Amino acid sequence: MKNRPLLAAAAALVATLGLTACGGGGDDNAAAEESGPVTLTYTWWGSQDRADRMTKAIAAFEAAHPDIKINPSFTDYEGYWQKRSTEAAGGDLPDVMQFDISYLRQYADRGALLDLGDVDIDTSGIEESLLPSGQIDDATYGLPIGTNAFGLFYNPALLTQAGAQPPTDDMTWDEYNAWIQDVTTKSGGAVFGGGDYTGTLWIFDMYLRQQGKQAVTEEGEIGFTKAELKEWWESTAGLRSAQAVVSAERTTQLQPKSVFGAGVAASEQSWDNFLAGYLTDTGAEKLEIITPPSDTDESGLFLKASMAYSIGANTEHPEAAAELVDFMLNDPEVGKIFGTSRGVPASSKQRDAITFEGADAQIVAYEESIADELGESPAPLAIGFGTLESNFKRLGEDINYGRTSVDDAVEEWFTEAESALQQ
Repeated sequence: MKNRPLLAAAAALVATLGLTACGGGGDDNAAAEESGPVTLTYTWWGSQDRADRMTKAIAAFEAAHPDIKINPSFTDYEGYWQKRSTEAAGGDLPDVMQFDISYLRQYADRGALLDLGDVDIDTSGIEESLLPSGQIDDATYGLPIGTNAFGLFYNPALLTQAGAQPPTDDMTWDEYNAWIQDVTTKSGGAVFGGGDYTGTLWIFDMYLRQQGKQAVTEEGEIGFTKAELKEWWESTAGLRSAQAVVSAERTTQLQPKSVFGAGVAASEQSWDNFLAGYLTDTGAEKLEIITPPSDTDESGLFLKASMAYSIGANTEHPEAAAELVDFMLNDPEVGKIFGTSRGVPASSKQRDAITFEGADAQIVAYEESIADELGESPAPLAIGFGTLESNFKRLGEDINYGRTSVDDAVEEWFTEAESALQQ
């Protein structure tokens, strides 16, 4: 589940910055460089909250670099990668991009991304253990923007309304499902305990890691069996049949907000840096975050590069693009603008400049509380992982809608996954 923007905000953002459209690294840029400022295309996915923060960060960069102008754009997560795929095929990726490690190897192996080791970007403030998340075969194609970890969010006000107790950080998966049922029942359906979380591949991966496995191995192979996937998707069948979780129909109607962000569900499992967006979406004074359920002594948690910066190999202005990335990664003011909304800042140059308060302090405290439980951070994911993730979500929705059986969904996912991983 990713933050989803409002498309109208894109127009507002461009208007705010007083920018005009321009292709990534094309002839217009070359002409601009001769006669005046260089224009860089810069794109990301995110919510209205992220767009508002990005507006301020870009304005700060342009004030500090009057010779570089930024042409921004953003869209929802799924539409973002559809656009990047089309651009990559035409050799016209944006100059600077927000990137997800799910797609990094796919684009790097196609020669679509610049080796960031060839340009001047200060990485001295980034933990050495995080840098490999953007490295492939001794080249660096992505630099981590922030760190995040999975957590179980819940809304205390909704639980008070439902007359239910908060979840605890020592629940098993069965106990969590029973808690979801209890919240929905006690509220008479006015508040749901949660949504059907089994359609999220990262949650399934966390569940597998609790058992010493993972969804996709570093060798690019599926790390679980059809029987294990069937058991996972069937684990919430009772909740679906009892209508104790938010239906697929209503989930779709609530978009771009999640069921938790819309204030319909009292809990949701997601990356901890979603807290700022959740607070904005719900209007809640306080939301809590605890460790997700587990049936073992392992939490299955790890620090992930929440997102990364990459530069298109086609850029005609690699030095200017590197200046933008360096500024966004290390500038203290940018760190203050974003806080933890994109994860806890990866660079100490930003972290050390921030006095974390409110939601930001809450996320930092959460990551400190799970420090002893964290497993190894994943390296760049196998080519095709992004396809696996989107297919997993689609089939989870189909199960929820009743458009397909669990058995058929399992067969279809494995067939599509094996094909995607062989590309």
